[in-house]
Amino acid sequence: MTSRDRFFSAINCAPLDRPPLWVMRQAGRYLPEYRALKAKSSFLEMVRTPALAAEVTLQPLQRFPGIDAAILFSDILVIPEALGQGYKFRDEGGIAMEFRLETRAQIEKLSAPSAVPDRLSYVADTLALLKKELAGQKMLLGFGGSPWTLATYMVEGGSSEEFERIKQLFYTHRATFDALLEKVTAALIAYFEMQIRAGADAIQIFDSWGGIIAGPDYEAASLKWIRAIIAALPKDFPIILYAKGTAPHLADQAFSGARAISVDWTNDLAIVRRTLPANVAVQGNLDPVLLNTTPEIVRRETSRLLGSMRGTTGHIFNLGHGIMPHAKIECMQALVDTVTHWK
Repeated sequence: MTSRDRFFSAINCAPLDRPPLWVMRQAGRYLPEYRALKAKSSFLEMVRTPALAAEVTLQPLQRFPGIDAAILFSDILVIPEALGQGYKFRDEGGIAMEFRLETRAQIEKLSAPSAVPDRLSYVADTLALLKKELAGQKMLLGFGGSPWTLATYMVEGGSSEEFERIKQLFYTHRATFDALLEKVTAALIAYFEMQIRAGADAIQIFDSWGGIIAGPDYEAASLKWIRAIIAALPKDFPIILYAKGTAPHLADQAFSGARAISVDWTNDLAIVRRTLPANVAVQGNLDPVLLNTTPEIVRRETSRLLGSMRGTTGHIFNLGHGIMPHAKIECMQALVDTVTHWK
């Protein structure tokens, strides 16, 4: 069974001897080969250069052959950029948009969603390079942010701690909020369709800030727009949904049309598996901080998680969020070895 077959079997909730493995945000500062590239090219240059983006995507698989899937090296904020709202990284950390959306007129002035595939053609070129390199042996994952998560950056003007502006827009100017989310949703549909045409085997939607909206409002602020995206994509195409901090909404997410629900580390994954529909896979959910500790701790906690899922189907092993910059290579190796030798 190839890694790609194992991944598809897990998404289809078929029995497996061990779960397929990939790690959110595989590329990063913890890999010396990534740091060597980063010393020559900026993050944005690497994202926009297909040969470099493909190289970065493949680095974790070359170092850890047991990983079953490659995830495209890119950024969720390429969508606002394609709509006319660029971004950069602040020197002190975090994201800064070129400007923040403050009026309905600014929203209407954003580019048409139909322009997104042409403006992000470098992403399609990267996927084509990866598809050829992987030769059907590994799963190739595309991704993008959720409409709500992207809107937080667009309205706040970058990274935020309180998310006051986006919440105020949602509660006090719902028609304007909906106009923005409709445009971003249409842009994401066009973007994901492009990724599928270019060879992505599955798409993961990251609703990274889904947990900051009040619980009763999660459907209107975020999930309804995710449902619209999934409904617009090819029927039965594998969509993985990750929404951080949204444990009360896991059941609703499972009925969104997503084939797999990715779960953050604050949940007991075995309980989640038992409570969600049997035909929806679960993904997760080791605490990323564990990769900053020791190989012994990683082996112990990985084995504990695997043991809790023994006898279940539809499990994709992953972290409960992206790998951290100070993760240790020996800890990552311990994780990969533990999962790939699991019976």
